[in-house]
Amino acid sequence: MKVRTRRSSALFAGGLAMVLLTGCGSQDEIWPFESEDRMVVGMSDGILATDPAAGYDPGSWLLFNNVFQSLLSFPPGSSIPVPEAAEECSFSDGGTTYTCTLRGGLKFSNGNSLTSADVKYSFDRAIKINDPAGPAPLLSTISSIRTPDDKTVVFRLKVPDAIFPSKIASGAGSIVDRHVYPEDSLLEGGKTVGSGPYKLDSIDKSKADFSVYSGYHGNAEVKNTGVTLRLFNGDQQALRTSLEKGKVDIAYRGLTAKAIAALDASATAKKDGIEVVQGNSAEVQHMVFNVADPVVGKLAVRKAIAYLVDRNSLVSQVYQSTAAPLYSIVPVGITGHGTSFFDTYGDSPQPQQARAALRDSGITDKVKLTLWSTPSRYGPATDDELRTIADQLNKSGLFDAGMKSVPFDQYEKDIADGKYGVYVKGWVPDYPDPDNFTQPFFGKGNVLSNNFENREITNRIIPKTSSMTDRAETRQEFMKLQDIVASQLPLLPLWQGKQYAVAHESVRGLQNCLDTSTVFRFWELSTAE
Repeated sequence: MKVRTRRSSALFAGGLAMVLLTGCGSQDEIWPFESEDRMVVGMSDGILATDPAAGYDPGSWLLFNNVFQSLLSFPPGSSIPVPEAAEECSFSDGGTTYTCTLRGGLKFSNGNSLTSADVKYSFDRAIKINDPAGPAPLLSTISSIRTPDDKTVVFRLKVPDAIFPSKIASGAGSIVDRHVYPEDSLLEGGKTVGSGPYKLDSIDKSKADFSVYSGYHGNAEVKNTGVTLRLFNGDQQALRTSLEKGKVDIAYRGLTAKAIAALDASATAKKDGIEVVQGNSAEVQHMVFNVADPVVGKLAVRKAIAYLVDRNSLVSQVYQSTAAPLYSIVPVGITGHGTSFFDTYGDSPQPQQARAALRDSGITDKVKLTLWSTPSRYGPATDDELRTIADQLNKSGLFDAGMKSVPFDQYEKDIADGKYGVYVKGWVPDYPDPDNFTQPFFGKGNVLSNNFENREITNRIIPKTSSMTDRAETRQEFMKLQDIVASQLPLLPLWQGKQYAVAHESVRGLQNCLDTSTVFRFWELSTAE
């Protein structure tokens, strides 16, 4: 596979809480801006890292995607990466060698030239640092990197990895200046030196300011003079209020489902020129079963739950239809999406089938069950969601279920220790490929910690699909994988998110920021003249 570029003319780890690079005035004191073309975006997430070797959260990757270049990038609305800092890239040697040739004239924002040595350094560094919150796991198939000349980078892979271009088109592929970033530690103080369309001018806990980098060479065509990102650190009401008062142009990430639905239906919001913009999303949430648990370790119990969960009611009541029912491991819009769970368990509660599944296994008493939640990671609606599911199970007369909620740190520790039988896991993809919805869940060392293993999936399907360069040809294999999962039920898909932003009607370009790649492209944003 070879791809060529289209020519174009042209919280941070280790110290965000302590280092304030901007003034200490209130957020209101930053208004008004001197340029009408400067965009103000608000979100409730924080930025946990400004060094690409450390960040793996949505806020950090938003920064990486706008300040740093990768060899490849995802065009708006596409799941197929194209060259960005590279001029062309191609596989050889049966998919175990990936070679990229850089564009000419690439420079970092400090004026240093960007060469193949910086590319090699960036990947070697991320792997060496191996930060717990970093992207190193996405780079695990890299065996070695050579740089025959200043413009050529040759990746030698341990195994054929057809998804490698998608992996390095994400934030994991961010290229840093080898003369600035330490080899074996993170760059402190919130400093960034990249070659992307924007420069980070300043950052503190409440906002980050970005200016356009005039020396950028890549595919992006910048349509504004800069962006201020206001960080509301979980205060969703403050984000909504700032939008309604005109202090932010766009509210991205963080408004509750109820707030979005209310604004969409509000005559006052419409009168004030506020509109809800919906885009595509591949965010999913699953109910996970610990198959070693004494209760849900029984397949009959898991089947009974699958027959009783009413997804339509769940997304309508809890999420105000800002999510859609999901009956597949691979979400809608991604190659390999199927309907295995719909075909097996239906789309509405089937108490008779649930009862039969339990009775056939000799289970006649009500099944006592606790559903574990952590709203601090997956949003305030998560508790309501699991409470609703518990009610659905109890309504059948077959279960005595309840919900318990704990902080995220305890939640993750208890899951790793095998203390929970049923819990939820949300997933925002690193790249829009079916591999990213299957390998992390069912591959070796998976993120679910639910003691499930299937050799057909782990030893055959995942390695085979990873080597297939034509991703459309992987569909049948991923359908087989989902049939296996639907029959053995290590997890139950619940919903697929819809991606929303709420903005003033003068804003343009938002649709190009809301797609399954999860890349929020600052450069697409502008205001109507």
